[in-house]
Amino acid sequence: DPFDYSGDYDLGPTQITGMCDRSWVRQFRGWYEPPLFWIIFVLGAVGNLMVVWIYTTVRNRLKTMTDVYLLNLAVADLLFLCTLPFWAADAIKGWGFGGGLCKTVSAVYKINFFSSTFLLTCISVDRYISIVQVTKAQNWKEKRLFYSKLACVAVWLVSTLFALPEFLFAHVKTDLNGSSFCVLVYWNNANNRTKILVLALQICVGFVLPVLIMIFCYSVIIRTLLQARSFEKHKALRVIFIVVFVFLASQLPYNGLLMVEASQAANATITDCGVVKRFDVAGQVAKSLAYIHACLNPFLYVFVGVRFRQDLMKLLRSCTRGPGRGGIAKFQAVPKRPSVGTDTETTPALSL
Repeated sequence: DPFDYSGDYDLGPTQITGMCDRSWVRQFRGWYEPPLFWIIFVLGAVGNLMVVWIYTTVRNRLKTMTDVYLLNLAVADLLFLCTLPFWAADAIKGWGFGGGLCKTVSAVYKINFFSSTFLLTCISVDRYISIVQVTKAQNWKEKRLFYSKLACVAVWLVSTLFALPEFLFAHVKTDLNGSSFCVLVYWNNANNRTKILVLALQICVGFVLPVLIMIFCYSVIIRTLLQARSFEKHKALRVIFIVVFVFLASQLPYNGLLMVEASQAANATITDCGVVKRFDVAGQVAKSLAYIHACLNPFLYVFVGVRFRQDLMKLLRSCTRGPGRGGIAKFQAVPKRPSVGTDTETTPALSL
C-alpha cells in the first residue's frame, strides 16, 4: 500500500483496503509527534545526564547491582533519546537521512526497547534478593556485583541480537506524493510469517516475560514488607505501586496494539478505511506513551532515593562554589542509612 507510511511498521490491514487515503493520518503525526518528541528529548536528556553525571562524579557510587543497572539504563535511554530528533523530522517532512541511518535509528530504538525492559527486570530481581533473601544478599555481595556487570553485558548483546530485524527490514520508501518515510517492510512470504514472528518475539520476550517476572518479584517484596515492622514500609510500598503502574501504563497500550497488528497479519479482519485510520492514530499515541518512559526512568528509579537526592544536591552546591573553591571534584557519597524500608545496603537509590 503506497499510503502506508504513517508509523514504524508497514501495517498489514491496509493491504486489503485498496487506495485508502491516509494523508490525514500523516498530517496528524506531523502535528502531534514533533513537539512531544522534543519535550521527551529535553526532559529525558536532562534527567539521564544527571544520573550519568552523579555516577561518574561521586566516589564509590557503583557499589551495588542496582547502581550498575541504573547507570546502564540511563545510557540506554540516552541512546534512544538521540533518535527522537530524527523521528520528529520524519513526521514533519519525511525521511531525508538515507537508508543507512534509517536502519541505524530503527535498530537503536529496538535495542533501547529490549535493554531498558531487561534492565528494569534485573532491578526487580535485585530488589527481590535484597529484601526477601537478605542473608544470601549479604553473603554473596561481591559476587553479585560481578554478576550484575556480566548481566549488563548479556543484556546489551541480547538486545542487539533482537534488533537485527530492524537492520534487515528498515527501508526508506516513497509514496505517490514524493514523500519518503523510514518504515519496516517485511519479506512477502506466506501468511506474513516473518512479520508475525518479529512481533511475537517483541511482545513475548520484550514485554510479557519481563512483566511476569516483575509481578512475581514485587508481589513477594510487598508481602515481605507487610510483615516488617518498619514505619518506612508504607513509603516503600507506594514506590513499588508507582513503578509498576507507570511501566504498565506506558507499555501495555503499545504492546496491546502490536498484538492486534500481529493478529491482522495472520488473519486480516479490519477492512474499513476509517477503522484503519483510527488504528494508525491509536498506534502513534500508544507509541509516544511508550517513549515517555525514557524520561520518567530517572525520576522513578533514581531521584526517589534519599541518598541519590542528597548526592545530587551536594554536587550542585559544589558547582556553584566555582573551581577555586572545590569545583566539581569527586566527593564521597552520602553515607548509607541503615533503614530496611527506604535505603537498604543493596538498593540505596530506590527508596526500598
